[in-house]
Amino acid sequence: MITGSRLNSDNTKSVKISDVSQNYNFPLVILTSLFFMWGFVACLNDILIPHLKNVFSLNYTQAMLIQFFFFGAYFVISMPAASLIKKIGYKMTIVTGLTVAGSGCILFYPAASYQLYPLFLFALFVLASGITCLQVAANPYVASLGDVNTASSRLNLTQAFNSLGTTIAPFFGGLFILSAVSLGVEEMSQLPLAEQAAIKLQEAEAVQIPYLVLAGILIGLAIVFVFLKLPTIGSIESDVKCDDNNIVSAWKTPHLMLGALGIFVYVGAEVAIGSFLISFLGEDNILGLAEADAANYISYYWGGAMVGRFIGAATMRYVAANKILVFNAVSSVILITIAMTSSGQVAMWAILAVGLCNSIMFPTIFTLAVKDLGKVTGQGSGILCLSIAGGAIIPLFQGMLADLIGIQLAFILPVFCYLYIIFYGVKGSTLGIK
Repeated sequence: MITGSRLNSDNTKSVKISDVSQNYNFPLVILTSLFFMWGFVACLNDILIPHLKNVFSLNYTQAMLIQFFFFGAYFVISMPAASLIKKIGYKMTIVTGLTVAGSGCILFYPAASYQLYPLFLFALFVLASGITCLQVAANPYVASLGDVNTASSRLNLTQAFNSLGTTIAPFFGGLFILSAVSLGVEEMSQLPLAEQAAIKLQEAEAVQIPYLVLAGILIGLAIVFVFLKLPTIGSIESDVKCDDNNIVSAWKTPHLMLGALGIFVYVGAEVAIGSFLISFLGEDNILGLAEADAANYISYYWGGAMVGRFIGAATMRYVAANKILVFNAVSSVILITIAMTSSGQVAMWAILAVGLCNSIMFPTIFTLAVKDLGKVTGQGSGILCLSIAGGAIIPLFQGMLADLIGIQLAFILPVFCYLYIIFYGVKGSTLGIK
């Protein structure tokens, strides 16, 4: 416990934990805006995948490079972001992340103008690099703002607003991006090459204004955070000062490392399902929906996650977090199996309902994994955010499966992901904890 008051590197006053508790609500509200924004931005990838697939005539594997470059940034940037926290503090790391993310959004403008898919991928990497900094800083900050016993509940509550962003994003993307797709592949192929090029340029440029608006919001938030004074919590302060020996011990903590794999497969499964929803709903044996119409149904998937997180935030005050995790993972396996073996609205609602099961998984795995880490909590957060790279790898492999055996059967990959999460909830989350 901090016994005095002083200014840290973020120009925020360090106070006793007993004194700062009354100020937790304000920083939680401010940090919640970040959770909303990165949820919104990440979910737009589900719109970009079918959109750019049409613009550049990609197969599923090539289209999944969108998620590969976006979530690959977590693997590359997470540990440097954790080191950045040690040097400039949590608040300025958040400011840096917002600025970098805004810069990535700006890069969408030239990528669309020149119709360069590699430049789109680079813009996504830059954007995700900024989001990574936000996640590495904000998740442990929220977990530390209060009683350790209610950390899962608190993080679930803020993650619910992350899901609010993912719920709204598909409507935004469908209205401003996918609505630009006026012709199907067969109709397009019948046009002269000059007309095809003009239409594809128009479709590519549909992303410019939406992402410039996002850039303005992100950079505006960065400016706001520069002038905010946020409390410094004792456990966070000690995280920033951890030495190399403590860093090594974090990598040797069983429940943390198994949790890192849990984050890897969970994010991979969640992203893979979301990435294929529009294409899945467009299948003739499912609903045969046009892309702009199918985009609206993505909101049910991510909206289920939002509702589930509000429910989870309340339920976890009375039921052990690992038990709820196991229940939701088992339910996910059942629902995906139904979606793979049925058709029509049964298959559609089964796959969309997986979003409700996903709701509590990330914050629950996260808090179970960082439990009792003490001074290496910051490094543990970096390791876990590094594992978000599962969102890069698993959708790519599911894309390969979709090209080989079809979209519907390719959902077998997320089934194996949720089976591992069941193991983590039952056994893995307690290994190494005394």
